[in-house]
Amino acid sequence: MRGSTLCCTWMTALSLLFAAQLAPLPARAGALPAALDGEVLPSLAPMLEKVTPAVVNVASKRTVQVRSPFMDDPFFRRFFAMPDIPRERVQQSLGSGVIVDAARGYVLTNNHVIENADEIEVTLADGRTLEATRVGTDPDTDVAVIRIPAEDLAALPLADSAGLRVGDFVVAVGNPFGLGQTVTGGLVSALGRSGLRGIGVQNFIQTDASINPGNSGGALVNLRGELIGINTAIFSPSGGNVGIGFAIPSNLARDVMRQLLAFGEVKRGTLGLSTQDLDQELATALGVEPGKGAVVTRVAAGSPAAAAGIKPGDVISAIDGKPVRSRADLANLEGLLPVGSTVRVTLLREGATLTVTAALRAVALRKLEATTLDARLDGARLADIEAKFRDRGLSGVLVSQVTPGSRAAGYGIAPGDLITAVNQREIEDLAALEAVLAAKPRQVLLTLVRGRQGFYLLLE
Repeated sequence: MRGSTLCCTWMTALSLLFAAQLAPLPARAGALPAALDGEVLPSLAPMLEKVTPAVVNVASKRTVQVRSPFMDDPFFRRFFAMPDIPRERVQQSLGSGVIVDAARGYVLTNNHVIENADEIEVTLADGRTLEATRVGTDPDTDVAVIRIPAEDLAALPLADSAGLRVGDFVVAVGNPFGLGQTVTGGLVSALGRSGLRGIGVQNFIQTDASINPGNSGGALVNLRGELIGINTAIFSPSGGNVGIGFAIPSNLARDVMRQLLAFGEVKRGTLGLSTQDLDQELATALGVEPGKGAVVTRVAAGSPAAAAGIKPGDVISAIDGKPVRSRADLANLEGLLPVGSTVRVTLLREGATLTVTAALRAVALRKLEATTLDARLDGARLADIEAKFRDRGLSGVLVSQVTPGSRAAGYGIAPGDLITAVNQREIEDLAALEAVLAAKPRQVLLTLVRGRQGFYLLLE
């Protein structure tokens, strides 16, 4: 009985705290309201009645080619008279989104919800299902913007997420497991979280509000019904909610959306250097503490880092006073800063601590349509890789885009693939790829890296 009493007392106190956020101050200073809108118990329902019409369900479909492993063997194709036509399979993805501009029909969601989708449908809270178009995506932050017809829509205002504090009450709204719109509540558990796998630029809000698969792209709101985050990921050994969820702060989502609407892509700055983590052996050789920085391995000629006097062998320990414990920390800090930002870089060099300043410059990466190199690559767009790939020890050419139904898509080439070799000859960049394909080889054997896996793909 004692435990039950304590639980009820805690629940009553929590309800009163919620009420204090939602109701005007009472006449007597320090007193909490006894009722809200004439009801005995306080409720978040009035706020949610304004929020839920702006949170939508997002369903995407993607048609993928499924090839038999025997299809690539000419003997089996000829002997068994197998037609050289790959089978097709439709992949579906369910998630959530938030309308942030009712006049123009703009919806914020996650990149992974609509990635490579051929069709995107949005279902509103009132039951209407609308066809959506892709406006732009940013895989590094996992933010995407889609657009729906702007007819009788409701939108959420974006709050300043910089004002969030650990302990603030929050509410998550989304479509977990495809069940339909669901509301959960909790607290801001931590701010500025990073270190999650599979996402480039990270500055997450951590919350214990229940977030599950399907909540991705949904809203995290404060008690005023303002958008403070886009629910994105969970940490879970089982795949279900364990009280550790992550949301993209509204300020970061707002900046990404602004750039996607203005440029169709996000322009990020870079210092123009490559680094690696400090393991025990390297740290001992450099006379520094392991795990307390990122050692510079390469400085690009003419880069901001070169202009600031940064050299290979320097250990970067902080950017603008924020600690750098690894190369991932450095890449994250670079990715969060706008192009043109002047930063203070703290270095360790030969036992001394130095501070230099550098202005982040936009990454200028060469891009081209692959059909200009080889007709078998028609439909693929290629680009030189960013420093984050080279920091992982990779080199090659990035497949940045593939047109659905194109010849490249038919071979199974996908956006995000990294071409590291052609005909077993390693390639460093687009110039090297051009040189190999200029010889017009009869067969092209690509070595691809997709995620953590590498494989061969034969183009005939």
